[in-house]
Amino acid sequence: MVTDTTGPAATLRVLRRDEWDKWYDTLIRAFGGVPESAEERELWGSLTECDRSLGVWDGDACVGTAGAFSFRLTVPGGASVPAAGVTMVSVAATHRRRGVLTSMMRRQLDDVRAWGEPLAVLTASEPAIYGRFGYGAATFQLNAEIDTSRVRLASLPAGTDDVRLRYADPAEVVDACEAVYAQLVPSRPGMLARRPGWERLGVLDPESGRDGASPLQCVLAERDGETVGYARYRVKPDWGTAGPNGSVTVENSAALDPAADAALLRFLFGIDLTSTLVMRGRPVDDAWQYLVSDIRRCRPRLRDSLYVRPVEVGAALEARTYQTPVDVVFEVEDAFCPWNAGRWRLSGDAKGASCERTADAADVALSVRELGAAYLGGVSLGALGAAGRVREVRPGALAEASSAFGSGGGAAPWLPHGF
Repeated sequence: MVTDTTGPAATLRVLRRDEWDKWYDTLIRAFGGVPESAEERELWGSLTECDRSLGVWDGDACVGTAGAFSFRLTVPGGASVPAAGVTMVSVAATHRRRGVLTSMMRRQLDDVRAWGEPLAVLTASEPAIYGRFGYGAATFQLNAEIDTSRVRLASLPAGTDDVRLRYADPAEVVDACEAVYAQLVPSRPGMLARRPGWERLGVLDPESGRDGASPLQCVLAERDGETVGYARYRVKPDWGTAGPNGSVTVENSAALDPAADAALLRFLFGIDLTSTLVMRGRPVDDAWQYLVSDIRRCRPRLRDSLYVRPVEVGAALEARTYQTPVDVVFEVEDAFCPWNAGRWRLSGDAKGASCERTADAADVALSVRELGAAYLGGVSLGALGAAGRVREVRPGALAEASSAFGSGGGAAPWLPHGF
């Protein structure tokens, strides 16, 4: 039951498939009430896992929603770890401050633990909300608006000219693009292995989402008859007094090697009648930053992306590997999931790790939120310590742990798409 200090208690229960429309309407209203296209609504309806979704009901009215996709998340070392993708969270404005959100978060994390999934992850509409439930910002994304009339590609890797590009209908080459994506998933922490049906997200193309730009376009990069990369993008024509001033927006792209990536980038830079290339949601270490002649005129900016919460601290820390040898006792604070609270000895290296409860003295003290932020290696434990959010107990222990927690392999953690 949900505690309601102003009236009868509402009821929290697992979502039934025949309730999905009313449940989803509650979500849409909470995010402003603008209707989605039939294509979008059908896709999210097909992807919703009702047995992993919760609704709060006040009589016949749905007043709270929360779902959890069954994902597998790449972690440092390349393992694909079960993770609950928390999604579609909303509370009706008529029922705020009655414990609805807390009750859903409480039930959801209990369920995730029962499912045997050591991690919960989400993207936050409002970052301030989820820290109190133990979620820490673990990955960031890079956005840019490149002035292609003044920025050039200063150098290109060997083999760029050997890559052949061709236009393709986005819907007709989904399988080829998914094969490229699947090859990249183990190489970068934070990437999601896509289950059947999720490939449709990358080619979703409602007119309402184009903002005056073209329908989705696609170009494939090929070498020796094999697809080695792709870019999906839109073109928005514009004309000023000095002539054409259109823009290209890259919706998603991927490449198996530097030459294929550079060939796609060169194509995007050179699309006729355009002078701006918009990049969204890219890795913070994306290669284009080191190919351009003037990074300032690319206007790069960062934004938080994936939030991570260890649901089972021991299992989560054992699931990844460590960049340098580590033997550290963490004192973990976790008021919301008290089974995690206490001391944990992490011993590991690049080959594997163990993490068990211990009565030994703590070396480093932190909350589960900071542990989640550092988990994928994109946020430094040392930096969190400098901010006062992680406390070193044994001298030298924080530097040891911070070095070990790096993502490894030189790839920054990255969430390729939202959910």
